[in-house]
Amino acid sequence: MKIALINENSQAAKNSIIEAALKKVVEPMGHTVVNYGMYSADDEAQLTYVQIGILAAVLLNSGAADYVITGCGTGEGAMLACNSFPGVICGHVESPLDAYTFAQINDGNAIAIPFALGFGWGGDLNLEYIFEKLYCEESGQGYPRERAVPEQRNKRILDDVKKVTYRKLTDIIPELDQELVKGAFAGAKFSELFFADCKDDEIAALVKKYV
Repeated sequence: MKIALINENSQAAKNSIIEAALKKVVEPMGHTVVNYGMYSADDEAQLTYVQIGILAAVLLNSGAADYVITGCGTGEGAMLACNSFPGVICGHVESPLDAYTFAQINDGNAIAIPFALGFGWGGDLNLEYIFEKLYCEESGQGYPRERAVPEQRNKRILDDVKKVTYRKLTDIIPELDQELVKGAFAGAKFSELFFADCKDDEIAALVKKYV
């Protein structure tokens, strides 16, 4: 699995801490972490939580990433922005229990963490425990297990609803504020990382217009 890490501007200073915790947990599982930044609070390209949603949607819909780890101060803005786009099911995760139940019940492909809330002593450990529970088992098995059948049915229903209520990403991006979109793709390593992993020619061609 290719896991993308994205930080917005208010929590950019924590990027290296988050990346270290994520890699420590998932690399022994055989997963790969791709860090899209922001890498520091002083980065020239400043991502807002709305731009996180754009970036996450492009990564997931193009196949450049299989999962997105992101967040903001409260995690709420990043979650809402991600869920504004097709092909993204983002959960708000504060604890290892949140991570496990979201993975098993909702079977999403992104989480938004509140990096400013309660992130004091032991904050890095909490991140490690969150990532452990997020990826410790195959996603979507249901919890408790006796609820697996209705929960999996509900997930399929949600997927079908989203197919109706969302348009194609390549139709949405051109209608957004174009400076907002350019800013979402302005990270120092974005082009290098994205085009190496992108599996969708239509999305790749669209993104090239902005970088």
